[in-house]
Amino acid sequence: MYQSGGTARRHSTPRPGTEHFALTTSRISLGRAHLLAASLIREATRAGIPPTSLNRVGSLRRFAPDIGDAALLAGISTAHHPDVLARFATLPMVTGVLDRTASMASVTTTKGRATLHVVPPDQVGAGLVWHTGSQRHTEQLQRRAERLGMTFVDGHLRRGGVLLSAPKEEDLYRYLELPVIPAELREGCDEIEVADRGAMPGLVSTEVIRGDLHMHTTWSDGRDTLEMMVYASKSLGYEYVAITDHSERAWSSRKLSTSDVSRQREEIEAVRRHLQGIDVLHGVEVDIMKDGTLDFPDEVLEGFDIVLASLHDHGGQSGEELTSRYLQAIDHPLVNVITHPANRSPAVAPGYDLDFDRLFAAAAATGTALEIDGAPGHLDMDGSVARRAAAAGVTVTIDSDSHRAEALSRQMRFGVGTARRGWVEPRHVLNTRPVIDVRAFVAAKRARR
Repeated sequence: MYQSGGTARRHSTPRPGTEHFALTTSRISLGRAHLLAASLIREATRAGIPPTSLNRVGSLRRFAPDIGDAALLAGISTAHHPDVLARFATLPMVTGVLDRTASMASVTTTKGRATLHVVPPDQVGAGLVWHTGSQRHTEQLQRRAERLGMTFVDGHLRRGGVLLSAPKEEDLYRYLELPVIPAELREGCDEIEVADRGAMPGLVSTEVIRGDLHMHTTWSDGRDTLEMMVYASKSLGYEYVAITDHSERAWSSRKLSTSDVSRQREEIEAVRRHLQGIDVLHGVEVDIMKDGTLDFPDEVLEGFDIVLASLHDHGGQSGEELTSRYLQAIDHPLVNVITHPANRSPAVAPGYDLDFDRLFAAAAATGTALEIDGAPGHLDMDGSVARRAAAAGVTVTIDSDSHRAEALSRQMRFGVGTARRGWVEPRHVLNTRPVIDVRAFVAAKRARR
């Protein structure tokens, strides 16, 4: 029996309260789903399921903004499947069993719905592809398999009725005469066609991000001090960061007033002196008012190294009116980045109905970046919107929008995953470039004045 980090518990029957029942569950945000998956992996490890066998799959792995369930896949010898599924179904956080077969267990937990799929080790690659999805992607792979004289059903690839070994995803895609398609692109759009002609993009990754241009401190509604945020960013290997607290008319609980700006600048200068090896830009996230003006005057904005502009309040306006507000901000020579344009909240609210084509054209023409925001409450611009922005020649930033030091890395991963869903490459991203190029980007737009 599996042992991993402690004595595994046995459950011959489900605990009281874990009977099978039907339940309609709402979708949860990517952030909540990732936390749920991490909790499941910790509990599964304590229950004796080897953590090295567990992989995130489904829309969670594709970094979809909202998730139906936190799905995991375990590569375990077939003889151990019943025991592993029984252990998963009786984890402490499990509150009910929705479904159970020989190869999966779907449960409810205190934090949302979860599913564990089990496959033998020689089928892990095929299982990863099948259970990562999306459904449209796997259906397209099924049709391709049929054209090549194979069948791909329930995660099993067969030729002439013989099951083909696929311990790695590379094996499955190789049988189908394709390169591996990144998980974030498996949405059933044109990714297979692009892969078939050898034109897959080299997607952005966390390794090429040089700095984070959007974060908050105790000067506004952040939990941690400016120094703590900079120190944590340096420990992540960033070459630079921008401190961008909310301006005085934002909807946040605490705000940076114009009278605070000089004192915050003094603190930044002090941090720069004693914390070497990272450049600290003094920025601000300024609100775009209902009439399209900014809530800090130009003479204050001129003193910042970088200016982010945001819409946090639709003010009862239509999509056309909101688009006009953005266009006015984009045209402002002191605005460098438009943050989380749709101002959406995954699994809660879809965000603004904007004319993105007009925003893209204006941003590209003026040298204004549009943000891909990694905060779980935004994950914006996602998927097709980010892809359209890059295709229109827009420079994007990928930022954490973090309000606490411990979330910097996690939310940047969400931002990068969201960008990858939009086929974004390093060349599209401002903060894959050295700080001298970031400053030049800002200076070029200011020169338009």
